[in-house]
Amino acid sequence: MDYHGRAQCIVVRDNKLLMVKHKLPEDEWYCLPGGGIEPGETPEQAAVRELREECNVSGVIVKKTGEYVDPYDEKNFFYTFQMDISGQTPSLGYDPELTDNPVLAEVRWMALNEISEMDRVFLWASGLISIPQFADEISAWSREIGYPAKAEKLT
Repeated sequence: MDYHGRAQCIVVRDNKLLMVKHKLPEDEWYCLPGGGIEPGETPEQAAVRELREECNVSGVIVKKTGEYVDPYDEKNFFYTFQMDISGQTPSLGYDPELTDNPVLAEVRWMALNEISEMDRVFLWASGLISIPQFADEISAWSREIGYPAKAEKLT
């Protein structure tokens, strides 16, 4: 089978997630370690490779946590896997496709409350709820309705 899309990794330690900061001149964001699936590669192989490239650690797949269609290209899918890296210490790696203009800026362990609302949305879509400590955290949340305020335009 020929897979298309992105494979990414959920790595948890001490109730924190391993996140990679991407930085462009006009924007920056945190996301799970991961990237494009190469021709002939399975999503599982791509997830292990991307974790090694971006975070300099070897991971073992614990379970698949999510698979969903790319909202911007219905031919691509996002595949997410919970990974175990044991006691390894992650460090900033590289994106081999962008060595001339690197976009990876940081690798960091982050608690949910340190991650922006927009970046957290992708975590839930990726299956974060299937990891017990995060599912347990949700049970303490309020049933109050909240929605991010829209930024006012400067005039």
